[in-house]
Amino acid sequence: MYYKKDPVFPKDFMWGASSAAWQVEGAVAEDGRTDAIIDLNSKTKKPFTDNSIAADHYHHYKEDVALMAECGFSSYRFSLSWSRIIPDESGKVNPKGIEFYNNLINELIAHKITPIVTLYHYDMPVWVDEKLDGWHDRRVIDAFDHYVRVCFEAFGDRVKYWLSINEQNMQICYGKWLGVDKGCTDWEKDKWKINHIMNVCHAKAVLACHELVSDGKIGPVPGYVPIYPESCRPEDQIAAMNAEELTEKIWDDLYAYGEYNGFIKRFWKENDIDPDIRPGDMELIRSAKIDFFALNCYRSNVAKDCKPDDRPVEQQLNKNGVKGQFVYPKFPGLYQLAPNPYVETNDWDWEIDPIALRYMLRYVWDHYHLPMMITENGYGAHESIDPDGHVHDPKRIDFLRDQIYQVGLAVMDGCEVIAYNPWSFTDLLSTGNGMAKRYGLVYVNTTDEELLDLKRVKKDSFYWYSKLIRSNGQDWGK
Repeated sequence: MYYKKDPVFPKDFMWGASSAAWQVEGAVAEDGRTDAIIDLNSKTKKPFTDNSIAADHYHHYKEDVALMAECGFSSYRFSLSWSRIIPDESGKVNPKGIEFYNNLINELIAHKITPIVTLYHYDMPVWVDEKLDGWHDRRVIDAFDHYVRVCFEAFGDRVKYWLSINEQNMQICYGKWLGVDKGCTDWEKDKWKINHIMNVCHAKAVLACHELVSDGKIGPVPGYVPIYPESCRPEDQIAAMNAEELTEKIWDDLYAYGEYNGFIKRFWKENDIDPDIRPGDMELIRSAKIDFFALNCYRSNVAKDCKPDDRPVEQQLNKNGVKGQFVYPKFPGLYQLAPNPYVETNDWDWEIDPIALRYMLRYVWDHYHLPMMITENGYGAHESIDPDGHVHDPKRIDFLRDQIYQVGLAVMDGCEVIAYNPWSFTDLLSTGNGMAKRYGLVYVNTTDEELLDLKRVKKDSFYWYSKLIRSNGQDWGK
């Protein structure tokens, strides 16, 4: 539907931005924090820097929150570091970790910014991996339950919006890239056992939140990539549906309905896969009623038919920001991905498709009828400070304007959307791309090659976004 007027956002709509602990905090060995697996992985992503300092938010949080308030934020989505709060297998709580997050939460509230807190964002503690075999062993369930209960009890008097596990589907779909496949002998089968354990952990978090946090609300954070059929050929439509199932929908169905859907059950049977569902697991999962969906969406994909006798091709991400390095995967008998000639791409071959947000919100609303918030959506680019001392990022402004406009259209379509928190507030460590790929509204003066003064410089997009926020989505700066 086309509308004659610009979209109107709800009066209590939350505007802000997002981050993740391991990508923004730094201070990885300070005040009792122990290593996370992602710390070690980040050290292998040469020539990019690791996360030992990142944006040094740990020491700059007051300055950063002041900038958020200056921009007009009413929300900020961030994550807690499990290994900063529970640093070893004893289960003892690190008071310095609690103190840091208390200080951050209090600073946000003092500036009238609502905290939206992710419990787990890719940063499995090394001690959980070494002592409990990480997501691979059911012993992690009790450890995760203990961790989230500590968080709810410490911060639940002030934090009312909680997110369970960030992009669980992406951790399974991109397990080899993210290191989740470590120790697996047959990843294509083992990943479904890992996924089931994560689902039980998610359910534990939902139940604990509702038990311990007065008026607490909690939801999952799927990474969402809308997938269109390449053509109107019926086979391409089925391929696009297969792709949606195997990258997104089977997770969302479980979160919303507490059941594995028929598609994945049939897939497991035909491929001789045992997800190791134990007695009582599904009853637990069914009892964990989510309150909303948090959604991360950066791009869209295109799928087409892939015959059973086609040769499989493994997806290869563009790691260097030089266009043309992305390799589209083939999954014989299911689907293959393909380029979309109707949208532009960024330097990492990611589709720039604002309509994908409207599509996603309509799709999720139509299927689940639960409130939604955007918790990641952003434009990554190579950037530096110009000779005039500013950071001019007109492409990010164009990206945000077009994306947010589509969120507004989805609201007018009848979708219940409660917040928009793009990635990211400051520049931070990009997964696999260090500081070279910058997403922030605020530039952080450091590079992969050299640690500089970490000065915060407001980009042009900061000022544009501030005007939009203060007008509650009416001043588009056209």
